[in-house]
Parts: sequence; C-alpha cells; structure tokens
Amino acid sequence: MELLGILGLTVQIAVVGTAINLPIALGVSWLIVKRRVPGRLVFDALVSLPLAVPPVVVGYALLLLLGNEGAVGGLLDDLGIELVFTWFAAALAAAVVSFPLMARAVMVAMGGVDERLEMAARSLGASAVRVFFTITVPLAYRGILAGVLLGFVRAISEFGATIVVAGNIPGKTQTLPLAIYSEVLLGDDAMAMRLIAVSVGLAVATLLVHNWLLDRAARTDGG
Repeated sequence: MELLGILGLTVQIAVVGTAINLPIALGVSWLIVKRRVPGRLVFDALVSLPLAVPPVVVGYALLLLLGNEGAVGGLLDDLGIELVFTWFAAALAAAVVSFPLMARAVMVAMGGVDERLEMAARSLGASAVRVFFTITVPLAYRGILAGVLLGFVRAISEFGATIVVAGNIPGKTQTLPLAIYSEVLLGDDAMAMRLIAVSVGLAVATLLVHNWLLDRAARTDGG
C-alpha cells in the first residue's frame, strides 16, 4: 500500500507538472518558431536554462519565489495559502525542470508544419490564432504528444529541485526518487530495489510510447 501511495503521488505530481507546461510550451514555441518575435534568441536561451543549471538551483529559486517572504509566496500567504513543502510545490519543480524537453520537442514539431498551408489559411481570412488551432496544432500533434510524454518522464524522475522546495515528506511530497533516496539512506535495499523497479518500469513504458509516436510521425512524413 505504501508503494502504491508513493507511485500515485509521483504520477499525480508529474501529470500536474506536465499540464502546467503544455499551454506554456505551445505558446512559447509558437512565438519562437512561427511568429519569430523580436528577441526570440533570448527566449530560446531561457527555454533551455533549466537544463543548463543544477536542479537544486531551480529548487532554491522556487523556494525564494514561493516562500513567505517571496514575491509570489508573500501574496499567497496574505490569502492564507502556503505552497512551499506541498505536493503542488513539487509539481511546480517538476514542471520547471521538465519544461525544456517538452518545449524543444514542440518546437521541432511546429517547425515541421508546412508554412504554405498556414499562409493559405491566412490568405483566406483566418486569424493567426485560428490558424494555430486548426492547422499548426493538428498537423504537429504527434510531435506535441511526444513532447508531452518526454516532459512527463522527466517529471517523474525529478529529485534535486523537488527536495529543496517541497521537502521529502512521506505521504505528502515524497515521490519515487525521494523514496528511493530515503530507503538507500536507511539501508533498506529490498524496498529500494522495489521502488527502482517501479520507477524504471514507468519510465520505460512512457519512453516506448514516445518512440512509437515518433516512429509513426516519421512514417507519415515519409509517405
């Protein structure tokens, strides 16, 4: 039962983190790839930043932001809401760390959409937003789904940022990676191996679906 609880919380945090990332990844990818907004090189660098710094730095930044003295945490504290050391803080940490992987995949998918089709829709009077939802996203959906799965599998393995901003609280913020860490410290090798097996199984299943989607997309593009 304890194992199921840890697994359920891990999936919950990863799903919420992925759901937070998806609209942001779609919007940022659209701005960088399709709209080519000024300063897109800076946006592009910021997208990859969580990959370039240690996860513990991300966690500490979130702790400063969401803590009672932080810009966001202070406002929420006035409303009686505390995010630090909650499962939602863990979801935010997972979202930030996994965002670059999802966004990069979405960018590649959108970049593969034939711009002539989008231009044809615009010439017929469709707005940029309508073209995005009726042309760009439907044609890029396999790549977008692959990005979602890639972000999800990174979210379920998040450790460094999570332990800083959410702690390692059993039944509240303890995910699979944190539980493995705890069992190793306690010397319970049997439980650690069970948790590792579940973690690897979940990751492999997600990656298999991810690779299957990419293979289908490649076959479709190849005719």
